[in-house]
Amino acid sequence: MKLITIAIDGHSSCGKSTMAKDLAKEIGYIYIDTGAMYRAVTLFALQNGLISEEGIDEEGLRERMSDIMITFQLNEETGRPDTYLNGVCVERDIRTMEVSKYVSPIATLGFVREAMVDLQRLMGEAKGVIMDGRDIGTVVFPDAELKVFVTASVDVRAQRRFDELTAKGEKCDFEEIKANVIERDRIDSTREISPLRQAEDAIVLDNSNLTIPEQKNWLLEQYYRVAGED
Repeated sequence: MKLITIAIDGHSSCGKSTMAKDLAKEIGYIYIDTGAMYRAVTLFALQNGLISEEGIDEEGLRERMSDIMITFQLNEETGRPDTYLNGVCVERDIRTMEVSKYVSPIATLGFVREAMVDLQRLMGEAKGVIMDGRDIGTVVFPDAELKVFVTASVDVRAQRRFDELTAKGEKCDFEEIKANVIERDRIDSTREISPLRQAEDAIVLDNSNLTIPEQKNWLLEQYYRVAGED
Protein backbone atom coordinates (compact mmCIF):
# COMPACT_ATOMS: atom_id res chain seq x y z
CA MET A 1 0.00 0.00 0.00
CA LYS A 2 1.30 3.45 -0.87
CA LEU A 3 1.36 6.18 1.78
CA ILE A 4 -1.38 8.75 1.28
CA THR A 5 -2.89 11.76 3.01
CA ILE A 6 -6.44 11.35 4.27
CA ALA A 7 -8.52 14.48 4.85
CA ILE A 8 -11.77 14.20 6.79
CA ASP A 9 -13.88 17.38 6.91
CA GLY A 10 -17.40 18.02 8.07
CA HIS A 11 -19.78 19.58 10.56
CA SER A 12 -19.22 19.62 14.31
CA SER A 13 -20.14 16.57 16.40
CA CYS A 14 -20.29 14.26 13.38
CA GLY A 15 -17.85 11.79 14.87
CA LYS A 16 -15.00 12.78 12.55
CA SER A 17 -12.38 12.40 15.25
CA THR A 18 -13.63 8.96 16.30
CA MET A 19 -13.55 7.78 12.70
CA ALA A 20 -10.11 9.22 12.05
CA LYS A 21 -8.58 7.89 15.28
CA ASP A 22 -9.91 4.39 14.70
CA LEU A 23 -8.70 4.31 11.10
CA ALA A 24 -5.26 5.62 12.05
CA LYS A 25 -4.89 2.90 14.67
CA GLU A 26 -6.06 0.24 12.20
CA ILE A 27 -3.70 1.15 9.37
CA GLY A 28 -0.76 2.53 11.39
CA TYR A 29 -1.11 6.16 10.28
CA ILE A 30 -0.49 9.28 12.34
CA TYR A 31 -3.72 10.99 13.45
CA ILE A 32 -3.82 14.77 13.84
CA ASP A 33 -6.92 16.34 15.41
CA THR A 34 -6.93 19.83 13.93
CA GLY A 35 -10.12 20.71 15.80
CA ALA A 36 -8.26 20.03 19.05
CA MET A 37 -5.62 22.52 17.95
CA TYR A 38 -8.17 25.31 17.62
CA ARG A 39 -9.73 24.22 20.92
CA ALA A 40 -6.30 24.46 22.55
CA VAL A 41 -5.89 28.03 21.29
CA THR A 42 -9.35 28.82 22.65
CA LEU A 43 -8.47 27.30 26.03
CA PHE A 44 -5.27 29.38 26.12
CA ALA A 45 -7.31 32.52 25.42
CA LEU A 46 -9.77 31.68 28.20
CA GLN A 47 -7.01 30.89 30.69
CA ASN A 48 -5.23 34.16 29.95
CA GLY A 49 -8.21 36.51 30.09
CA LEU A 50 -8.32 37.09 26.35
CA ILE A 51 -12.01 36.22 26.13
CA SER A 52 -14.67 38.12 28.08
CA GLU A 53 -18.33 39.06 27.81
CA GLU A 54 -17.22 41.87 25.51
CA GLY A 55 -15.73 39.35 23.10
CA ILE A 56 -12.27 38.21 22.04
CA ASP A 57 -9.22 40.39 22.61
CA GLU A 58 -7.87 39.79 19.11
CA GLU A 59 -4.78 41.96 19.39
CA GLY A 60 -3.94 40.44 22.74
CA LEU A 61 -4.24 36.94 21.32
CA ARG A 62 -2.21 37.86 18.25
CA GLU A 63 0.63 39.05 20.50
CA ARG A 64 0.50 35.81 22.52
CA MET A 65 0.40 33.31 19.62
CA SER A 66 4.12 32.68 19.96
CA ASP A 67 3.46 31.54 23.54
CA ILE A 68 1.20 28.72 22.34
CA MET A 69 2.81 25.35 21.74
CA ILE A 70 0.50 22.51 20.71
CA THR A 71 1.68 18.92 20.53
CA PHE A 72 0.18 15.44 20.57
CA GLN A 73 1.34 12.49 22.64
CA LEU A 74 0.13 8.92 22.41
CA ASN A 75 -1.95 7.79 25.38
CA GLU A 76 -0.82 4.21 26.00
CA GLU A 77 -4.05 3.33 27.83
CA THR A 78 -6.41 4.49 25.07
CA GLY A 79 -4.05 3.94 22.15
CA ARG A 80 -4.98 7.43 20.91
CA PRO A 81 -3.16 10.78 20.94
CA ASP A 82 -3.88 13.34 23.65
CA THR A 83 -3.60 17.09 23.09
CA TYR A 84 -0.95 19.01 25.01
CA LEU A 85 -0.86 22.78 25.46
CA ASN A 86 2.56 24.07 26.49
CA GLY A 87 3.49 20.67 27.88
CA VAL A 88 0.26 20.09 29.83
CA CYS A 89 -2.34 17.50 28.81
CA VAL A 90 -5.58 19.39 28.08
CA GLU A 91 -7.52 16.64 26.32
CA ARG A 92 -10.40 16.85 28.81
CA ASP A 93 -10.29 20.64 29.28
CA ILE A 94 -10.67 21.42 25.57
CA ARG A 95 -13.89 19.37 25.30
CA THR A 96 -15.98 21.49 27.68
CA MET A 97 -19.01 23.54 26.64
CA GLU A 98 -17.14 26.74 27.56
CA VAL A 99 -14.47 26.00 24.97
CA SER A 100 -17.12 24.84 22.46
CA LYS A 101 -18.86 28.19 22.84
CA TYR A 102 -15.84 30.15 21.66
CA VAL A 103 -13.88 27.81 19.40
CA SER A 104 -15.68 28.76 16.16
CA PRO A 105 -15.15 32.54 16.64
CA ILE A 106 -11.49 31.88 17.50
CA ALA A 107 -11.14 29.74 14.37
CA THR A 108 -12.40 32.59 12.17
CA LEU A 109 -9.37 34.75 13.05
CA GLY A 110 -6.96 34.88 10.14
CA PHE A 111 -3.75 34.90 12.19
CA VAL A 112 -4.94 31.87 14.18
CA ARG A 113 -5.79 29.90 11.05
CA GLU A 114 -2.51 30.84 9.38
CA ALA A 115 -0.52 29.58 12.37
CA MET A 116 -2.51 26.35 12.66
CA VAL A 117 -2.43 25.58 8.92
CA ASP A 118 1.35 26.05 8.85
CA LEU A 119 1.70 23.64 11.77
CA GLN A 120 -0.70 21.12 10.21
CA ARG A 121 1.19 21.10 6.91
CA LEU A 122 4.46 20.60 8.75
CA MET A 123 2.99 17.65 10.66
CA GLY A 124 1.67 16.02 7.50
CA GLU A 125 4.39 16.67 4.95
CA ALA A 126 5.66 13.07 5.03
CA LYS A 127 2.18 11.60 4.26
CA GLY A 128 0.86 8.59 6.12
CA VAL A 129 -1.40 10.93 8.09
CA ILE A 130 -5.10 11.37 8.78
CA MET A 131 -6.38 14.85 9.61
CA ASP A 132 -9.90 15.90 10.43
CA GLY A 133 -11.31 19.40 10.62
CA ARG A 134 -13.19 21.96 8.56
CA ASP A 135 -10.77 22.88 5.77
CA ILE A 136 -8.32 19.99 5.45
CA GLY A 137 -9.36 18.92 1.96
CA THR A 138 -9.95 22.44 0.68
CA VAL A 139 -7.08 24.45 2.21
CA VAL A 140 -4.57 22.45 4.25
CA PHE A 141 -4.14 19.50 1.88
CA PRO A 142 -6.07 20.22 -1.34
CA ASP A 143 -4.07 17.44 -3.03
CA ALA A 144 -4.95 14.78 -0.45
CA GLU A 145 -5.51 11.43 -2.16
CA LEU A 146 -8.60 10.62 -0.07
CA LYS A 147 -11.09 13.27 1.02
CA VAL A 148 -14.22 12.54 3.04
CA PHE A 149 -16.93 15.04 3.96
CA VAL A 150 -18.97 13.92 6.98
CA THR A 151 -22.40 15.17 7.94
CA ALA A 152 -25.39 14.16 10.09
CA SER A 153 -28.66 15.72 11.21
CA VAL A 154 -28.54 18.48 13.82
CA ASP A 155 -30.56 16.45 16.34
CA VAL A 156 -28.28 13.43 15.98
CA ARG A 157 -25.16 15.54 16.41
CA ALA A 158 -26.58 17.35 19.44
CA GLN A 159 -27.52 14.04 21.05
CA ARG A 160 -24.02 12.67 20.49
CA ARG A 161 -22.50 15.75 22.10
CA PHE A 162 -24.96 15.53 25.00
CA ASP A 163 -24.13 11.86 25.58
CA GLU A 164 -20.39 12.58 25.42
CA LEU A 165 -20.55 15.35 28.03
CA THR A 166 -22.94 13.42 30.27
CA ALA A 167 -20.61 10.41 30.22
CA LYS A 168 -17.85 12.69 31.50
CA GLY A 169 -20.05 13.74 34.42
CA GLU A 170 -20.83 17.22 33.13
CA LYS A 171 -24.26 18.74 33.66
CA CYS A 172 -25.62 19.93 30.33
CA ASP A 173 -28.82 20.94 28.61
CA PHE A 174 -29.79 19.33 25.30
CA GLU A 175 -31.37 22.47 23.85
CA GLU A 176 -28.30 24.53 24.74
CA ILE A 177 -26.08 22.00 23.02
CA LYS A 178 -28.35 21.91 19.96
CA ALA A 179 -28.26 25.72 19.74
CA ASN A 180 -24.45 25.57 19.98
CA VAL A 181 -24.28 23.03 17.15
CA ILE A 182 -26.48 25.21 14.92
CA GLU A 183 -24.47 28.34 15.72
CA ARG A 184 -21.17 26.59 15.05
CA ASP A 185 -22.51 25.42 11.68
CA ARG A 186 -23.45 29.01 10.83
CA ILE A 187 -20.08 30.45 11.84
CA ASP A 188 -18.05 27.65 10.23
CA SER A 189 -19.93 27.88 6.94
CA THR A 190 -20.03 31.68 6.61
CA ARG A 191 -16.64 32.77 7.92
CA GLU A 192 -14.58 34.80 5.47
CA ILE A 193 -11.41 32.74 5.78
CA SER A 194 -11.47 29.03 4.87
CA PRO A 195 -15.22 28.42 5.34
CA LEU A 196 -16.48 24.89 5.85
CA ARG A 197 -17.42 23.45 2.49
CA GLN A 198 -17.25 20.14 0.70
CA ALA A 199 -14.27 19.73 -1.60
CA GLU A 200 -15.34 18.94 -5.16
CA ASP A 201 -13.54 15.60 -5.08
CA ALA A 202 -14.64 14.59 -1.57
CA ILE A 203 -16.81 11.55 -0.85
CA VAL A 204 -19.86 12.44 1.25
CA LEU A 205 -20.74 10.32 4.28
CA ASP A 206 -24.01 10.95 6.13
CA ASN A 207 -23.55 8.92 9.30
CA SER A 208 -26.83 9.86 10.99
CA ASN A 209 -27.92 6.23 11.08
CA LEU A 210 -24.59 4.42 11.05
CA THR A 211 -22.92 2.63 13.95
CA ILE A 212 -19.24 3.22 14.70
CA PRO A 213 -18.29 -0.24 13.32
CA GLU A 214 -20.26 0.50 10.12
CA GLN A 215 -18.43 3.82 9.73
CA LYS A 216 -15.09 2.11 10.29
CA ASN A 217 -15.77 -0.54 7.67
CA TRP A 218 -16.91 2.08 5.15
CA LEU A 219 -13.80 4.19 5.72
CA LEU A 220 -11.50 1.18 5.47
CA GLU A 221 -13.04 0.32 2.11
CA GLN A 222 -12.31 3.84 0.85
CA TYR A 223 -8.74 3.69 2.15
CA TYR A 224 -7.95 0.33 0.52
CA ARG A 225 -9.52 1.50 -2.73
CA VAL A 226 -7.33 4.62 -2.93
CA ALA A 227 -4.11 3.38 -1.31
CA GLY A 228 -4.15 0.25 -3.45
CA GLU A 229 -4.21 2.19 -6.70
CA ASP A 230 -1.08 2.20 -8.83
